[in-house]
Amino acid sequence: MLKYKFWLKIMLTICLMMTMASSAKAAALNSQKYVQSTTPTFFFHGWGSGAHAERHMVQAAIDAGVTKTVIVANVAQNGTVELEGKIPHGAINPIIEVNLIDNENSNYTTDGHYVAAAIQKVCQTYHFKKYQVEAHSMGNMAFLYCLLQNANNSKFPKLQKEVAMAGTFDGVIGWNQPANLQYNERTGEATPATKSYQKLKKLRHTYPTTARVLNIYGDLGDGTDSQVDNKSSKALKYLVASRAKSYQEQRITGANAKHELLHRNPQVDAILIKFLWGK
Repeated sequence: MLKYKFWLKIMLTICLMMTMASSAKAAALNSQKYVQSTTPTFFFHGWGSGAHAERHMVQAAIDAGVTKTVIVANVAQNGTVELEGKIPHGAINPIIEVNLIDNENSNYTTDGHYVAAAIQKVCQTYHFKKYQVEAHSMGNMAFLYCLLQNANNSKFPKLQKEVAMAGTFDGVIGWNQPANLQYNERTGEATPATKSYQKLKKLRHTYPTTARVLNIYGDLGDGTDSQVDNKSSKALKYLVASRAKSYQEQRITGANAKHELLHRNPQVDAILIKFLWGK
């Protein structure tokens, strides 16, 4: 079964690359609406998922004329990274879809190392000094742990923008969400704190001051996106807002605000594209 899952993921990644390559060739860059930057943007999926989960958003960026360049970074369980595709010299707004082979690991420390490995591999290969990030669900935890682990690493690339989507910062409903979860609208702090959220509070002193942050969460009308309480998703504010260059939140409503549908929502596509690349 494990071997089957491994090869299935490989085939999905290959199909994804073929689709992206075809679409990218047909796309025309829109230099009037979008910045013409060489800064790469990394897309991180959530628990149990893969690079294919980000396909809709990435395709939306291609169709809008943001970029012509998309590659995949496969991160193995031992932390080694294999890149599929190439980023041409001077490529505009390149996108890297990160595919974690060990995609059901809930050890955020390990996940943070996976994320760092992907970012460092790409940035060292192509000599990037800056980067942007979009992360969905538990991918946000992996990315924030990456930032914790590299807080004192002066050689780590500089974060410019972060889009957090459906973040699980203080737990997931039915799994590790604290009982009687509360949220302070003024400070952004959620209480009680899970052990992982407590550890992330170190970011209040180390989060990159170079970064602008957009926190997107879904509300189905009951204060949740079906899997994550809005209090947990909004708890990012307490961790980063006091240090980030800017911090903003975007509440998404309607049927497509559901946790697993946010990254296939045209409204979210437009918000994300404008924030990451809009002039």
